Amino acid sequence: MGTTIAVTGKGGVGKTAFSALTVLALVEHGWRPVLAVDADPNLNLDAALGMKVEETVGGVRERITEQRSNTQSGMTATELLELRIRQSLVEGEGFDLIAMGRPEGPGCYCYANEILRNVVDRLTGEYKALVIDCEAGLEHFSRRTTGNLDMMFVLSDPTVRGLQTARRALDLLTEVRTSVANVKVVLNRVRGEPPADLIAAAEALGLTVDYWLPDDQYVAELDARGRPLAELSDDSPFRREVARLLADCGLVS
Repeated sequence: MGTTIAVTGKGGVGKTAFSALTVLALVEHGWRPVLAVDADPNLNLDAALGMKVEETVGGVRERITEQRSNTQSGMTATELLELRIRQSLVEGEGFDLIAMGRPEGPGCYCYANEILRNVVDRLTGEYKALVIDCEAGLEHFSRRTTGNLDMMFVLSDPTVRGLQTARRALDLLTEVRTSVANVKVVLNRVRGEPPADLIAAAEALGLTVDYWLPDDQYVAELDARGRPLAELSDDSPFRREVARLLADCGLVS
């Protein structure tokens, strides 16, 4: 399996924008192919990358569960699930995108969940890098569907509440015994320098702020127009600082 990178934090801190630019930067620097995983049921990563998801893993899982007793296809449930998941992949230039989503109706999915992890493990093993845009509720950590990680970026906006969510994310990693080789805490949408009282609040929570990213009007403008982040110019402060961060972490040159 290639390098696995996760991006987490509370809702609205810019995880999807950061994840999208990470995918694009990795591809640009030769990490081909990359698998982008939208683990947030709100499904925003596809728009940020200029793509359209038609099917989610959650929807596939539900239909496979409903068809479990149907053996007419001659395929096992595992084979059928893997086929449907592969069909749900959206292909980009140098990367593919898959959306985890969630089941569309009530029911017990224990059986499908059991084989889902094995299928996703085989799929991700075909990629040089895996970038996971995690949901705000951290469900994929608590359900242990993300496995061990090479790098995790914990994003926060410049608020104490965002930092508290970041602290909970790190605590949850310990609880579910997920191994992470490298963790970076990143403040996003900072105007100028981070306030001293916010840095003090982070320290009180046992957090070290490793990087901060600027509030960028160009990102907001593209988002308002529904345009992909690939259209950000090289003059974008956010794009420039994300590239610098990734370089400092040894992910790009």
